[in-house]
Amino acid sequence: MLSYQHLYHAGNLADVHKHAMLCHVLDYLVQKDKPLTYIETHAGRGIYQLDADEALKTGEAAQGVAVLEQRFPADHPYRQRLSELRAGHGAAAYPGSPLLAAMCLRETDTLHLAELHPQEFRVLTDTLGPWGAHVHQADGFQMALAICPPTPRRGMMLIDPSYEVKADYEAIPRHMAAIARKWNVGILMLWYPILTAEPHLAMLDALRQAFPDALRHEVEFPPAREGHRMVGSGLFVVNPPWGLTEEAARISAIFKGLEGGC
Repeated sequence: MLSYQHLYHAGNLADVHKHAMLCHVLDYLVQKDKPLTYIETHAGRGIYQLDADEALKTGEAAQGVAVLEQRFPADHPYRQRLSELRAGHGAAAYPGSPLLAAMCLRETDTLHLAELHPQEFRVLTDTLGPWGAHVHQADGFQMALAICPPTPRRGMMLIDPSYEVKADYEAIPRHMAAIARKWNVGILMLWYPILTAEPHLAMLDALRQAFPDALRHEVEFPPAREGHRMVGSGLFVVNPPWGLTEEAARISAIFKGLEGGC
C-alpha cells in the first residue's frame, strides 16, 4: 500500500527510540577503518519539517523528540546529528533514518535505499542523491534480496515497514531469514510498533526461533492521543554489535519517567 506518509509521525517517540539506536550502531561501525554498506528497505523521504501542517496535526513530535532530546548526552551521535541538520536546514528540520545514516557514514561507504511511494521517492532522491546514495523505487525486500550479499559485505540493514498491511507481520520473518541466508554477517535491525492488540507477538515468536541470539529491545510510552493504538516501540537486531545491549539499557533509562511509560 502507498498511503502511508511518515511526515505525520516524524520525530515521535518511536522515531527517537529507533534513530538513537541506529546512530549508535553506525557510530560504532565507522570507528573501524573499513568500508561498509547501509541498506534501508522502507526509507521514506529522508527529511521532515516538524512545523509542517501534517506534523502539527498529530503533535507527535512535540511529545517525542521535543521531550527526550535533552535527556541524551551532548556527545550522543543521535543528538549530534540533530544539531548538524538544524544548522543547515533550520530549527524545525528532522532527519529520517536514511539521512541520519548518510550523516553518520563516510565517502567510502555505500548506501542503498528503497521507497515505493512516488512522492516520497522524489523527495528522497533529491535529499539523498547529493550524498551519493543509490535510491531505488522498488519493493524494499526485493531490493534487499537482489543486492545481498552487498559490496562491501560489512554493514547493516534497517527494516522499517509501515505495517499498514497486517500480512507484514507474517511475511517479515520469512524475508529476514532469506536475507540472512544471503548475508550472514550483516546486522539486520527490524523496527516494529507495539500496539494495544499486540499483533507483533506472533512475529517475534517466529523471529526468535530463526534468530535465537538476536537482541530484542522495547520501550513503552503513553498513546499520543485518545484512541491511538501505539503504546511502544520495538527493535529486533540480528548480529547485534558489541556494546548494543548496554546502549539499549541507557536508552531504556532515558524513556523512563514518561507518564505511563516503562
